[in-house]
Amino acid sequence: MKQLRFILLVLAAVLLLAACAAPEPEIIEVEKEVIVTQEVEVVKEVEVEKEVEVVKEVEVEKLVDVQGAIPYPEGVPMVGGSEPVKFALDEMIVYKALDSYSQPEWMDALVASGQLPPVEERLPKEPQVFLASGMSTGLGEYGGVWRDFSACPTEGWNLGAGQTQGWFGINIIYQEALVKTGPIWMRSDNVEPFPNLAKSWEWSDDGMELTMHLIEGAKWSDGEPFTANDVMFTWEYLILDPNVNHATSRTTWQVNGEDVNLEMIDDYTIKWTFPVAFPVQLLYSMDDYDFYVAPEHVWAPLHPAFNADADYESFRNAQPPDVLPPVTMGPWVAVEYKTDEFMVLRRNPYYWKVDENGKQLPYLDEVTFQKGTDGIGRTLNTMAGSGDHSNLENPSVFIETLKREAEPDAHFTVEWGPETLAFGLQLNQSATFGVQDERDAALRELFRDVRFRRALSQAIDRDGVAQAVVRGPFLRAWPGGLYPGSPYFTRDSVVYYPYSPDTSRALLADMGFEDTDGNGVLNWPADSALAGEDLVISLRSSEDASETGNIAEALVTLFGDIGIQINHRPAAGTIGTAQDETGEWEMAVFRGGQEFAVPFTYATSLAPVTDQTPNWHRKGAEDRQLQPFEQELIDIVTEFRLEPDSAKRVALMAEYNRIFTENIYNIGVVIGRYGLALATRFENVPVGSPVFLYQWTWGNVQPDQIWVKPENQLPEIYPGTVPVYP
Repeated sequence: MKQLRFILLVLAAVLLLAACAAPEPEIIEVEKEVIVTQEVEVVKEVEVEKEVEVVKEVEVEKLVDVQGAIPYPEGVPMVGGSEPVKFALDEMIVYKALDSYSQPEWMDALVASGQLPPVEERLPKEPQVFLASGMSTGLGEYGGVWRDFSACPTEGWNLGAGQTQGWFGINIIYQEALVKTGPIWMRSDNVEPFPNLAKSWEWSDDGMELTMHLIEGAKWSDGEPFTANDVMFTWEYLILDPNVNHATSRTTWQVNGEDVNLEMIDDYTIKWTFPVAFPVQLLYSMDDYDFYVAPEHVWAPLHPAFNADADYESFRNAQPPDVLPPVTMGPWVAVEYKTDEFMVLRRNPYYWKVDENGKQLPYLDEVTFQKGTDGIGRTLNTMAGSGDHSNLENPSVFIETLKREAEPDAHFTVEWGPETLAFGLQLNQSATFGVQDERDAALRELFRDVRFRRALSQAIDRDGVAQAVVRGPFLRAWPGGLYPGSPYFTRDSVVYYPYSPDTSRALLADMGFEDTDGNGVLNWPADSALAGEDLVISLRSSEDASETGNIAEALVTLFGDIGIQINHRPAAGTIGTAQDETGEWEMAVFRGGQEFAVPFTYATSLAPVTDQTPNWHRKGAEDRQLQPFEQELIDIVTEFRLEPDSAKRVALMAEYNRIFTENIYNIGVVIGRYGLALATRFENVPVGSPVFLYQWTWGNVQPDQIWVKPENQLPEIYPGTVPVYP
C-alpha cells in the first residue's frame, strides 16, 4: 500500500509537469458554519480611495510593458490523506464524577509511600472525561514514550510574559487555557472551541454577558489548587499590564474601541461583559496561547506589582529553562533540560482529565524532545526511526520522506492536508515604529507604495520557485491573502498579478529609480532623502523554518534581476520575534499563520485591529498611520467578527481577499500542503488530523489520549518517576 501511494504520487508529478491543462480542483470539506450550496456572489462594491502619491490602477496599466491581473489558476489534487471523522462534542468529552479512578500501577507505590495523595484526591470534583465513542481505536493502556524534536531555543517558563518554551509541541504541553481551539476540526455539531479549564458557559439573554464555570477542585502540577484567582491574575497582571509582553493586550480585548471586561464571581466562576451582543468570535481568543492561564502562586511573588525588588525584566526572566520542574496544568511536565540538546517531560500526577473507565490521563508516561537548529532535523529523525512525529513543512524533504515511508521497515505513515502551507514575503509597513534614521523612513515610505509592492510581486517567478524548491505537484503559485485550503476561500476574489519582470522594471522606473552608476543596482531618485544611493534591502528568513531560507535565496536572485540588491540574513526564531517586537526589520520571508486558513479564529490578525496586528504593521508609541485600504480591511474584519450568518461571513472574506490581493498587502510566493508523519505504533490518532488548522499537530491530535500497545512500547528515560517540587 505504501509503495502504491508513492508510485501514484510520482505519477501525479509526471502528469502535472507534462499536461497542458490543470486537473479538476480538489473539493475540500468545510466546517458546517461555512458550507454554502453555491458560489457566493460578491455584490458589495467598495470604491478604494488611493493615496495621492500612489498611481491609480488605470494609470499604471498605461505604462509600457505592464502585465495586468489574470485569473488565479486552480489547484491540483494530492494522493494520500483521509477524510476527517467528526463527532458531536458530547460524544468526545463530558465533565462528570465517576465511581472510581485509577492510575499506572507504578504510581500506586508513590501513594503507598506518601509521596502522592490518592488519585481521587488529586482530581477535580468533576474531571474532564474522554469518551470511547469519540476515539479512533478506543480506550488505552498505560506506558510508553513519544519522541519528538524542537528546533527553537527554550527561553524560559514565563509564557505569560512572552517567553517561548521551544514551540514544536512543548508550548502546547505546558499551557492550558479556558478553551481549546485545536480539536475544533473534529466537531460535527458546532464550529466552536472545546471547553477546557472553563467546563461550561452561558450567555445572558441580551448577549452582553458571558458567565463561565471553571473546573472545581483541580490542582496545579505542584499540588496547589487552581481557582478563578489564577484567571484574574492572568487577566489583570499579564494581559492588561502594558509592561508585560503578553501575546494579547487591551486592544485585543476591545470591540469597536470599547473594552471587554472580566470579573470574578466566586472561586470557580468568572463573568465577561461585552460592549456588543454575542461576540462569539472572542471565544477563540480565550484559547491556548492567547489566554494561557498562569499560576498566581508562582508568578505573583515575582511580579513588580507585588514585589518591590522586582522589575519587568527580572519578572520576564525569573524562571530560566533549567529551573525545573515548572508548574503547569498540562499533561506532562519538564523534568530535565540540557541546553540545545534535549528535554524530558514526565506525566503530571495532578492532571485533571480521565477516560470513561476512570483512568487518569495521559496514557503515555513520557515525552522527549531532541533539540536542534533546523526543523528538517525533526523529519530526518522520523525517517531514521529515532523520532515519532514530523510536520512535513519543509518541501525540500517531501520526496525523500515519501520514499522512506514506502519502505517495508518504515515506522511511520504520512497523510496530506489542504492547501495551507504558505510561504510569502512581508514588508514592514509601519511609518514610524522601529524607524531609527532617514534610511528606515525612506524604506518604510517605499514599502507603503503599492507600486513597489507590485514591482516585487511581479518579479517573482512563483512557478519557477515552486519547482526549484521541490519538483512535482507539491507547491504552486500563491499571491497572498486567504489560503486556497481555507473554507472561506473563493478563487474569484483573488487579484493575481503574474510573473512579469518587465512590469516590475516599468513600475520602478515610473517611481524614479534608475541605475545611474552602471553597477547593476538601481539608485534612489534625486528627490529622495537617499538620492543616488543603491537600493539595498535587508531580508530576514527563519532558521526554525529552513525553507524560508531557500525561498529567500531565490528572491535575492529574482529581485537582483530587476535591480534591487537584497542582503539575506537568516535568524533564529527568538531573534525574529525580538525584531518584530521592536519593529527593527525591513523585509522577511514567512511561513504563514492560521489567520489566513481559519480567519474567524484569528480575525484580529487580519488587519490593524490590535496594536500587535498584523505583524507587518504594528503600532508603536506613535499613532499608526493607516493606508486608505487598511481602514476598509478594518471595517470588514470588525463586521466579520460579529456576523452570525455564515454565508455573509464568506462574502465579507471574499471582499477582504479582493482588497488584500489588489493592494498586495503582503506578497505571497508559493503554497502547498502539510504532510503529517506519525509513528504507526500510536493508537487513537484522530482520523484526518491536520498538521495545521486551528492549531499545530500537538493541539490537534489530543495527545493525552494517544496510547501504545505494551508490545510496541519503547524504553523510557526516567521510568517510574513524577515531577518533584522543592
